[in-house]
Amino acid sequence: MDIEFFEEDKKIVLSDPSSVSSLRKAFYGISDGAVIFLYPEEALYVLDVRNGRCTGEDGSEMSFNQLAAHFSHIPRLMTRYYAFKDWRDRGLVIRPVSEAVENYARAPTHKYPSPGYEVPIYNISARFYPDDNFSIIDDVEVGERMYFGDWYGQYGTYKADKHGKFSKLDIYETLFLLKHNSIVLENGDISTVINAAKSSNEFFEPIYNVYEDWRMRGFVVKTGFKFGTHFRIYFPGASPSRGQDDWIHSKHVLHVFPRDMQLLTSELSRAIRVAHSVKKTFILAIPGEREPEKIPADFLLYHRKKDGIETPENGKPRYLMLALNEDERISGAYLAGAIEFAKEKGLNLMLAIVDRETSVTYYRVRRIELKDSRYEYYEIDWKQP
Repeated sequence: MDIEFFEEDKKIVLSDPSSVSSLRKAFYGISDGAVIFLYPEEALYVLDVRNGRCTGEDGSEMSFNQLAAHFSHIPRLMTRYYAFKDWRDRGLVIRPVSEAVENYARAPTHKYPSPGYEVPIYNISARFYPDDNFSIIDDVEVGERMYFGDWYGQYGTYKADKHGKFSKLDIYETLFLLKHNSIVLENGDISTVINAAKSSNEFFEPIYNVYEDWRMRGFVVKTGFKFGTHFRIYFPGASPSRGQDDWIHSKHVLHVFPRDMQLLTSELSRAIRVAHSVKKTFILAIPGEREPEKIPADFLLYHRKKDGIETPENGKPRYLMLALNEDERISGAYLAGAIEFAKEKGLNLMLAIVDRETSVTYYRVRRIELKDSRYEYYEIDWKQP
């Protein structure tokens, strides 16, 4: 399969009739009469996988690297290429994102209940321990009622509430109950808690705001430390125990990714995979402005259907792909912008993370609808194409 590269306008042309027919059927490039103009990733794939040969205008043969060098202005070119290659290797169609129309309406939101919540007033004092970021309530009766009635704090010992008699509130619970006039501190006030929290976590406030957003809708929000996330979530009506030996397990974990925070994609991937391994839904929160700058995705993805695969001829694309590598550091604003771009097109975003061995892992991003929330939330799950 022979292709030609024209350096001045960076055009990559395939003209052999049998090759043109083969690639046209597989939805490569842009057809123009008897020839096909290939996109850079497609041309590299032809050289890499389809035993292609590329020649320059002077007739000399060009290697993979020589051709790729002419497109070095494309960000993350090799990451994009290996994500493209993996999708094509699966027998699926992948097209440039420039072909996306305004709205495919293929990405409905997942609605979560939002019944609202009235914070109980306990009229009790607690002592705050700023070095430890928690509070202790030593009134046994109130502490027991807070825990079993509304699942605040930890009464006694974790999963052994009869072992010990005092109640511990974590820092998010402490601030929440202080803000809603439910408890008081015997050694401080709201500013005491906030200052202590900020000294150890510069992103405490946006994380707390997400905690409060879910708590005020009746969800129980506890630490997600064991699962590599900020919180684990229980739906309205959950309690810490139903019967003496029946512990209620969470089915959702929540991680907060503020817009000005930087995160390695490998860290995000790790948290999602841990949640998946313990059969929990991973929810990502990106607090901040609802209308971020839109970040164009890398590719338009067609997927499978019952009787074959989707193509531009017989179906609509299902996802927009954002290709990332495992050592890449992204911000919450960047990811929010890519999700916003996908939302505008009416498609779900697919994160394609390319590791150092060029294996690709896929994560599907789906929007959550939490009624009247000022923030955006997304379910992210591991997806096998």
